[in-house]
Amino acid sequence: MDFYTLLLALGAGILGGAMNALAGGGTFATLPALIGLGLPANLANSTSNVALMPGAAASAWAFRDELAPVGGMSVRMLSIITFVAGLIGSALLVLTPSDAFDIIIPWLLLLGFVVMAFGRAASDWLRARVSIGTRTLMTAQALLGVYGGYFGGGVGLMTTATYGLLAGADPRSLFAIRTLMLAIANLAAAFVFVAAGLVSWWLCLPMLAGAILGGWGGAHIGKKLPHNLVRIWTLIVTGGTTLIFFARAYA
Repeated sequence: MDFYTLLLALGAGILGGAMNALAGGGTFATLPALIGLGLPANLANSTSNVALMPGAAASAWAFRDELAPVGGMSVRMLSIITFVAGLIGSALLVLTPSDAFDIIIPWLLLLGFVVMAFGRAASDWLRARVSIGTRTLMTAQALLGVYGGYFGGGVGLMTTATYGLLAGADPRSLFAIRTLMLAIANLAAAFVFVAAGLVSWWLCLPMLAGAILGGWGGAHIGKKLPHNLVRIWTLIVTGGTTLIFFARAYA
């Protein structure tokens, strides 16, 4: 691995870790970088997942003083559901052929982008009209965990929108629990991906180091930056990445 490859992997990790801490969507930075460096899409996705896991953990640690139950559910229960669901989602990725994942991935990216763009508005609209209980929150958390283990692009924003809808929580109050759930889903997936041999370590390790720096720094910066600035930057990155992957898969 030459110096420029190392630098690109490290830089993508810093950007991805910071994005996860600020608003979610770190996969939109790391996945294209890994594919650009020559990895097939499914191997790039699993490598990205493992690389971002310590960064998400660093962000969760920075926000640890803000952790609180959501919608009457304890942090422990949400964590258990997310971990088990993350194992299931990552196992599904292992079973997905690489060629099939090339076709699926643009739609997953588009889903993440749509949630980032419209999730909060949809959440506010639905919350004003629907009252949903704890069982539905448990089901939603399980689905978020499966998605996080399988792919994870935009899952941070999906989590924020889901908690806003089901628990009436303010987005700023969800920084801590969102980053913790992301870290747990990534941890569960890491066990499966490492066991299945779906991690390219020569690219994962510099990206992992960058994600730790980005996750820790992003969490501290996120306490000071205006929410709208973070949102606009995230939408630019995710929208551009989604268009590139559609062109790659279907052009």
